[in-house]
Amino acid sequence: WAGGATAGFGVSVRVGATPARSEVAVVAFLAFVSVLMAFGIDAALPAFDELSRDFGLDARGLSPAITGTPYFVGMAIGQLIFGVLADRFGRRPIMMVGLSIYALGAFGAASAGGLEVLLAARFVWGIGAAAPAVLRMAIARDLYSGERMARVVSLVTAVFLIGPILVPFIGESILLTGSWRAVFAVSIALAVVALVWAFAFGETLAPELRQPLRLRPISRAFAAVMTTRVTLWTIIAQAFFSAAFFIWLGSAQPVIDRIYGRGAQFTLLFGLSGLGMAIALLVNNRLIARFGVRPMAIRAAWVFVVAGLAGLVVALAWGGVPPLWAWFAWAVVANAMTMIMTPMCAALALGPMADQAGMAGAVLGLGQLGAGSLLAALVDARIGETVTPMLVGATGFGIAGLGALMWSGRGDPTPSHA
Repeated sequence: WAGGATAGFGVSVRVGATPARSEVAVVAFLAFVSVLMAFGIDAALPAFDELSRDFGLDARGLSPAITGTPYFVGMAIGQLIFGVLADRFGRRPIMMVGLSIYALGAFGAASAGGLEVLLAARFVWGIGAAAPAVLRMAIARDLYSGERMARVVSLVTAVFLIGPILVPFIGESILLTGSWRAVFAVSIALAVVALVWAFAFGETLAPELRQPLRLRPISRAFAAVMTTRVTLWTIIAQAFFSAAFFIWLGSAQPVIDRIYGRGAQFTLLFGLSGLGMAIALLVNNRLIARFGVRPMAIRAAWVFVVAGLAGLVVALAWGGVPPLWAWFAWAVVANAMTMIMTPMCAALALGPMADQAGMAGAVLGLGQLGAGSLLAALVDARIGETVTPMLVGATGFGIAGLGALMWSGRGDPTPSHA
């Protein structure tokens, strides 16, 4: 595409040519759009009390977490749509459309006068967030493969995890001088920055790899995902590990507040958990280079399961309410292993897909958000006076994920009967 000699954000542009991108520029761009995707959730956490008061959620018998549900549903649906469109029209135009929808949804949420409007806007916001959610993986697959892709995605995810560390503090800082509406409005400004950056970053899908937007090619791409053993079963494994993480995301605040009586420390503990995940990913990046993607993924899954069983034993010994430090130690290890699994599962699942990377990324995202959030909701509803349901659910999902991951490695990873 035509442009000047250079463009901002560390991306060199040549007239009539594909932008030349350094690995640093790629990681920076993908990490930024990933943080933007998470901002809609993490920044809202400190504003839950204000949202509850302004929309009378307590009087309606509703939890403030209901404001996050439409966002996740929108992301789950949107990823499948954007994945298909990105394989046909390319990554850049679909990314820019998604970011525009993201800004529109954020504006609607920031100006909402009623709960129904807020929830509808959050759904639109989530649909927009689905674009960076699915395209960050597809773009990484366009540019890299194998262990290098896993390392790049690990770096992206590690930078992305700065979000859970810093974003809640940013939200609290905004709330010192503004309301929850100001928190949501910041997302609009971030979306504008991402739009400019996406334009400068350029296209990554080669023209010869674009898929026609017809039912048969789409169904063929979907069938390729469903019949490629390593892709299908790795997606299933990732869905289970995502479910375990969503239990933490949905129940950490009420557990810390109601069971342990430490509600004022929630933001700090949430940030420390994110720091643990980021450190684990940075360490794992070196281990991938030494041992390979699949061996490290299986080892991480085993650590998750063993940690869950140990945490469950401790919880039962304390009548379901172990000391805060013991429960939080388990959470840090479990969340770190879950985050380690995410880039490695993406590399394993998308590896055989090539020109179906958009579809594979969409199904991967659908499993993570759709199936993962649904499974987590079943556990969240059972958490009351103890943390035992949380540990049982997370550990059970971990065992199922480990089984699916090990099964994915059996036989030929090329398309065949799964």
